[in-house]
Amino acid sequence: MSLTDKDQPPKTKEDKENLTDEQTQELMAKFDPEAGHRRLTGIIGWISVIGLVGFSVFQLYTAIFGVYTAQLQRSIHLAFALGLIFLLFPASKKRLRNQSKLKFQVAWYDGLLAIVGVYVGMYWPLNFEELVFRVGRLTTLDLIVGFLAIVLVLEATRRVVGLPITIITSVFLLYAYLGPYMPGFLQHRGLSIDRIIRSMYFTTEGILGTPLGVSATFIFLFLLFGAFLVKTGVGQYFNDLALVIAGKRVGGPAKVAIFSSALQGTISGSSVANVVTSGSFTIPMMKRLGYRKEFAGGVEAAASTGGQLMPPIMGAAAFLMVEFIGGGITYWEIAKAATIPALLYFTGIWIMTHFEAKRIGLRGLTEEEMPDRKAVLFKIYLLLPIVAVIFFLMSGTSVTRAALYAILTAIVVGAVNKETRMGIGDFIDALANGARTALGVAAATAAAGMIVGVVTLTGLGLKLANSLVSLSGENLLLTLFFTMIASLILGMGSPTTANYVITSTIAAPALIVLSVPELSAHMFVFYFGIVADITPPVALAAFAAAGVSGGEPLRTGVQSAKLAIAAFIIPYIFVLSPELMMIDTTWQTLLWVVFTSITGMISIGAGMIGYWYRPMAIVERIAAVAAGVMLIYPEGFTDLIGLGLFIALLVLQFVIKQDGKKKEVANA
Repeated sequence: MSLTDKDQPPKTKEDKENLTDEQTQELMAKFDPEAGHRRLTGIIGWISVIGLVGFSVFQLYTAIFGVYTAQLQRSIHLAFALGLIFLLFPASKKRLRNQSKLKFQVAWYDGLLAIVGVYVGMYWPLNFEELVFRVGRLTTLDLIVGFLAIVLVLEATRRVVGLPITIITSVFLLYAYLGPYMPGFLQHRGLSIDRIIRSMYFTTEGILGTPLGVSATFIFLFLLFGAFLVKTGVGQYFNDLALVIAGKRVGGPAKVAIFSSALQGTISGSSVANVVTSGSFTIPMMKRLGYRKEFAGGVEAAASTGGQLMPPIMGAAAFLMVEFIGGGITYWEIAKAATIPALLYFTGIWIMTHFEAKRIGLRGLTEEEMPDRKAVLFKIYLLLPIVAVIFFLMSGTSVTRAALYAILTAIVVGAVNKETRMGIGDFIDALANGARTALGVAAATAAAGMIVGVVTLTGLGLKLANSLVSLSGENLLLTLFFTMIASLILGMGSPTTANYVITSTIAAPALIVLSVPELSAHMFVFYFGIVADITPPVALAAFAAAGVSGGEPLRTGVQSAKLAIAAFIIPYIFVLSPELMMIDTTWQTLLWVVFTSITGMISIGAGMIGYWYRPMAIVERIAAVAAGVMLIYPEGFTDLIGLGLFIALLVLQFVIKQDGKKKEVANA
């Protein structure tokens, strides 16, 4: 049953109320392990706050006055992370649920692991000269500490990030040891336990590798920036601004979800966190207007996942991409290349929600349901910190300095209004919350570093690349398809940063072997690794959205994947034709590419939903999707065919609709 302006459902208790803070925390803990931390009080609570604030202060100090050498910077970062993870994250969710019934807030073994974690992390700073002097000749104590580092990183990752990446990392470590027993092309000489420990902790090719290095410099500062933005009220402002821009349009609440989630992605490094925070506001609103539970959840999941694809921050993966691609590529080149694909992604979701709203006759919000426009627009200055970070990054300022200036801008902007002005308590909260958010990234990047280390030591990356190319018969399209499947599987359940590290290490080399440009190859696997969050059967963002909407999880996942269809098409296009990524193109060509791509997304959206000006027959839907794909592919011949087909369908839709109206009038 569809709902119109005149036919609104009675507001049930479920629909009338947004999620409470407790419900939000429960959902976050269920689908996002990073949110499942203890709420400590008393002395142990103060210790944890001091540790978190100290972590942030250390990162700010080194950002301002210069980072230490790689081993020292990364190992101190690891020491903070391990100590705080074992203090804040229990061994099981059951213990977290029973927190109030426990005599001690932190189990004795967690306290011990926290101390050992700090010691293991600080082993490098405490013995730096001696370790450098020995150049890899390890003592028995070194081996014990290295072994503990591997075990503690795996356990910390399991607690704060989840099982998928922990299992993947463990399998890679076993592969390094069991090389001689592997079948076929996977076989290698095998590495001794001593060699594995030395490589994983006493070089910069394992735990202390590039991924953790990026976490210990760039990523932490941007997560801290996000924490300061939250304190200035920017998160809520995103929702208010989205309401003003899109609230009164057809199917307004869904468009609010898309717009606010795209903005939230600039301060959130997690699809699930984005779903629960913005979805607790947008999903009940969509349901009240008549959207099905699964569709409402799918819109929020698809939009929130897209936040990780949106420049300038891209879930912090952009900074990792600079390091992994190398060759002098700059952050700005990566952000520029990601812009049009990200805009097309959100355009696709926007268009499909529009057609769905028209199909079932949904209205926008009423004037009474809208916020005060003048008050919202008056606070537009709250967006200055985001404008600032984009400006500094574009102007050639170093990433570290850009993050520092952005944090300072957020503090200054917050001081303009009494409601958002930060006191000492707010400042401490922001430092603590930023550090807490960074714990999952630190653990994930440390674990991912071990995967990179094993791949480097065993040559597995090239072996897998050659096997994929051989399986596809050196056919580029087949190789892209197999790489997509591999990226979707590897990306399941992994946070953005670890997700990119894994897919770029294991899947991207297959494309590079076939002479695909490195940036295109890395962006391809990044996209499919990210959309794993909304691709069944393991679609964590969609399942979290279903928890908010009350919909069936698998159907919500299918709906979110359908809405995010652009993410399954666009990566193929920017590999086959780099114009979509603004590589080696003129502005005239760029304008044409943007026009045809947006037109293509309108056509695909209509075909996927089955409605344009009127309901579409199955043949029309297929033709619309085909026209859209041809328009998105930036090539003259396909553009002309796609545009011709698009115009023909548009005219057909309009003419038949007008004929239908005339018949209705005649019958009346």
